[in-house]
Amino acid sequence: MKTLIGLKLVTFLVLGISALFSGANSQENDASVMLALKKSLNSPQELGWLDPDPCKWDHVGCSDDKRVTRIQIGHKNLQGNLPQELSKLTELERLELQWNNISGPLPSLSGLSSLQVLMLSNNQFSFIPADFFAGMSSLQSVEVDNNPFLGWEIPESLKNASSLKNFSANSANVSGKIPSFLSPDEFPGLVNLHLALNNLEGELPSSFSGLLLESLWLNGQKLSGGIDVLQNMTFLKEVWLHSNGFSGPLPDFSGLKDLEVLNLRDNSFTGPLPASLVNLESLKFVNLTNNLFQGPMPKFKDSVSVDLTKDTNSFCLPQPGDCDPRVNTLLSIAKAMDYPRKFAENWKGNNPCADWFGLTCTNGNITIVNFQKMGLSGTIAPEFASLKSLQRLVLADNNLTGTIPEELTTLTGLAELDVSNNQIYGKVPAFRNNMILKTGGNPDIGKDKSDVTSQGSTSPGGSPGSGADGNAQASRKKPNRWIGIVLFSVIGGVFVLCLIGAAAFCLYRSKQKRFSQVQSPNAVVMQPRNSGSDNDSVKITVAGSSVVSVGAVSEVHTVSTSETGDIQMVEAGNMVISIQVLKNVTNNFSEENILGQGGFGTVYKGELHDGTKIAVKRMECGFIAGKGLTEFKSEIAVLTKVRHRHLVGLLGYCLDGNEKLLVYEYMPQGTLSSHLFNWREEALKPLEWTKRLIIALDVARGVEYLHSLAHQSFIHRDLKPSNILLGDDMRAKVADFGLVRLAPEGKGSIETRIAGTFGYLAPEYAVTGRVTTKVDVFSFGVILMELITGRKALDERQPEESMHLVSWFRRMHLNKDTFRKAIDPAIDLSDQETLASISTVAELAGHCCAREPYQRPDMGHAVNVLSSLVELWKPSEQSSDDIYGIDLDISLPQALKKWQSYEGSTHMDSSSSSYLPSLDNTQTSIPIRPYGFAESFTSADGR
Repeated sequence: MKTLIGLKLVTFLVLGISALFSGANSQENDASVMLALKKSLNSPQELGWLDPDPCKWDHVGCSDDKRVTRIQIGHKNLQGNLPQELSKLTELERLELQWNNISGPLPSLSGLSSLQVLMLSNNQFSFIPADFFAGMSSLQSVEVDNNPFLGWEIPESLKNASSLKNFSANSANVSGKIPSFLSPDEFPGLVNLHLALNNLEGELPSSFSGLLLESLWLNGQKLSGGIDVLQNMTFLKEVWLHSNGFSGPLPDFSGLKDLEVLNLRDNSFTGPLPASLVNLESLKFVNLTNNLFQGPMPKFKDSVSVDLTKDTNSFCLPQPGDCDPRVNTLLSIAKAMDYPRKFAENWKGNNPCADWFGLTCTNGNITIVNFQKMGLSGTIAPEFASLKSLQRLVLADNNLTGTIPEELTTLTGLAELDVSNNQIYGKVPAFRNNMILKTGGNPDIGKDKSDVTSQGSTSPGGSPGSGADGNAQASRKKPNRWIGIVLFSVIGGVFVLCLIGAAAFCLYRSKQKRFSQVQSPNAVVMQPRNSGSDNDSVKITVAGSSVVSVGAVSEVHTVSTSETGDIQMVEAGNMVISIQVLKNVTNNFSEENILGQGGFGTVYKGELHDGTKIAVKRMECGFIAGKGLTEFKSEIAVLTKVRHRHLVGLLGYCLDGNEKLLVYEYMPQGTLSSHLFNWREEALKPLEWTKRLIIALDVARGVEYLHSLAHQSFIHRDLKPSNILLGDDMRAKVADFGLVRLAPEGKGSIETRIAGTFGYLAPEYAVTGRVTTKVDVFSFGVILMELITGRKALDERQPEESMHLVSWFRRMHLNKDTFRKAIDPAIDLSDQETLASISTVAELAGHCCAREPYQRPDMGHAVNVLSSLVELWKPSEQSSDDIYGIDLDISLPQALKKWQSYEGSTHMDSSSSSYLPSLDNTQTSIPIRPYGFAESFTSADGR
């Protein structure tokens, strides 16, 4: 017995001594870690960390046994980095380092099971390890906002922090999808989730359903899909989802009894606003601007602050009120298809017969609905039966499911129903025998829903019209079909013979031209452009190039660009210039004549014998192979097709062995970038706001012409200030067309290799390589931001958070005070009209730089906005010279009759003189039609 008691006593003493030594070791470990932290932070003396005992340091807390529990050194302007040993502070409960300048990677804090609060926001941390949160079972609050982390995804190790209440990582470069483990099972107490201004993509996870979140910030990224999951998050008070790609209708908000703030602007939501949101008692602020909401304009309670710009949605009326019954019917039809975006974009106003997409009307009644090949899903709405005048209903080639509504049989005027190539099932209603019904391509047509479900995959369906009724009606149409085939064959044969004859004639004329006049070597002929041309500069006609294939011959060649689509290059003989001429006018390409240099080569100033100044772009020999040659030919191809006062004119070009040169009109004031960014270094005057505004309008008009007014539609792909040139009058012209591509037909996109300049690249282009004209709109928006701020699109001299102009501009534009600080100090803001003008342009720039291309306006809209600021119209006194002797007292029909009478005569006689007493003056005021312009204003290019 005594032996047993002795053993227990010895064991107790051993354990006590061991614990004593362990505690002493832990204290020593904590002290060494704190000394390492002090050393790595280069902490200033003001912290008071001078005593050898860290527990006596300011802003450091310890337990009774001398273990470090708190480090609270936020807002101390500290620099340096964090030591790896931090994870050894196993009793640490609070780590607060916010608002310093600490950099480098975060060390793994795995194992800090006592840590409750972690505040690392507004530093310069560059990396966060995947196991960072491992073992943090007590963690309740995390803030890592505004750090330039390398792209990282929320790590699965966060699941260890099941007690988490607050997680904030705004502007922290978080990427990937929102993890599905953010669920009420893993985080039953999560109250605040702030992940704004990151690179998150994908949809809201269904795991959000049931979370006790009160504040959700997900604005300013690439999220998409619907937001139905919100209706089950009934504790929400504040929701920020603006500036994303969310779409579809809004959910039911009736369960969100505590919701106070809802920001949904700059998305693509469709459908009417639910009454459950409009009538929500708790709501205090709602922002719905820049979406595609439909139906009636909502009327919120007076206590609600509403941001809802009238013309940025698709409401039927600009003020609260009932929509036209036809609009309500069509919205019911769209509801069954989940309110397709295509309808919301194209159904504007309160009159469906005013050119609404997919509809045809007669005398105000909808007679044809054609929704073929629109990618529609959902079901066929019974509300189609409310369109009593409907004659044709075409829903073919979509992904519609469900049955054909029985209600459609009540449409007595319905002559054709085409639902072919969908996923329709069920019994076909009994329509009239003389109605054309097409149901082919629906494998389960005629089958009950239970049969469809049990069979799973079905056998392939027939061709359109192969259903039971479809076959019967197709057989009745066979004779007419054969007649059409024979007639088409005869007409087609005649047409082909005509084409062959025309081709032979053109070939004969081309051969004749090939052996036409030969000029003496190195001759330069200056020719004025046709009267009335957009550009008053001269053409340069040169013969004698050493390149045999390019002489004084006009031919058309196809330049293969290794990208989607070919560009037709016109090698016009009167634009070829010999190398010797260009050497002479540039003083053998002397350094004194250099205007600028770039990746393509060098631009030289030249002067012809008559004093005309030109700019000569000389390609580097190494640049000419492959991509460079393509861009050289592309520039010639484009500039021989387009002429506009705001596009730099191509005067000629030279191909001589390895020498590849382009000759442009000379722009004496150089590039916009010089006047905007380097005006001090180059001893220039800073640009006034009015000049910046005029330059922006000039560029917009030039790009609008490329996009939609030229005979073909082009995409520039490299809009930036260094490619905008200024004349003596400081009017701008767009230059550098080496990356231009033909725009696809309609609203499609084409895939190209990535080209352009970082900072100006639209997000979708930089990621996918697919381009539409909207990539130019994005670049133009960046240029507008540069004109406002005087800052470059990508400025590596700026801090990380301010380096990228677009993201910085968006943040500064959030309120008036910060925005005013962002304006270029060189702009005089003493005039309130100037500030109002800048604000309007800033809003336009924001729209142009929207994340998704469909959220950006076209260049025509930009021209309209800017021209309204530049060209303020004021009435002036009438001058007698303005009326050209026309009798303004006679009626318009009488004047027209007299004009027609004059046009029918071949010479001026007494009668015509009596009609138009000052006709000579009128004649001289109307220039002749310039060469290359259409005969009428109904041409494709609108000229």
